[in-house]
Amino acid sequence: MNPKALLDYYQLHPKKSLGQNFVQDPSALDKIVAVAALSPADTVLEIGPGTGALTERLAATAGRVIAVEIDQRLQPILDAALGHLPNVEVVYADILQTDVAALVGGGDYAVVANVPYYITSAILRHLLESPYRPRRLILTMQLEVAERLVAKPGDMSLLAVSAQFYAQVQIVARLKAAIFYPRPEVDSAVVRLDTYPQPPVSIPDEKTFFR
Repeated sequence: MNPKALLDYYQLHPKKSLGQNFVQDPSALDKIVAVAALSPADTVLEIGPGTGALTERLAATAGRVIAVEIDQRLQPILDAALGHLPNVEVVYADILQTDVAALVGGGDYAVVANVPYYITSAILRHLLESPYRPRRLILTMQLEVAERLVAKPGDMSLLAVSAQFYAQVQIVARLKAAIFYPRPEVDSAVVRLDTYPQPPVSIPDEKTFFR
């Protein structure tokens, strides 16, 4: 069942205040999972599982999926969609107020998220500036923000500098607005960030570099 039909069935409406735009194209969801390049040994942190369509696909390829959802209204939908999957744990919390290291536990992990525009920068900072940063991030975001992230020297914002300081950043797919519900006003992109074991530049410390 597509996101609109599910939300209608449970008499729910997307919250604009949470930037909720759900991917409703199965091929786009398959593409996101393929880009994540997961294995049964992987732990995945999914931010914003929504109606669980992407979560189910992640669970089929990864060993463990931890899905963090801020909107508790979606619990009946997620219980129905994911309750039968033993390798999926849904946590109802604000990712920006969550201790990711405590949530994920030991070992490396990957992040998959459909990121609302208004907290894209905050989520990137929260994850990349953590001492326990993910090995890889697959983020669906507004195309304009994605293009800012991959900007070259001379056109780089602080966001681009920060992202490229911590990770190799590339746009791996472009998604039309029509594949989302509700339909946003702009197109989106899927961005892959592969974090560096060590920063690509020699610096005394990170705080000095960013100052």
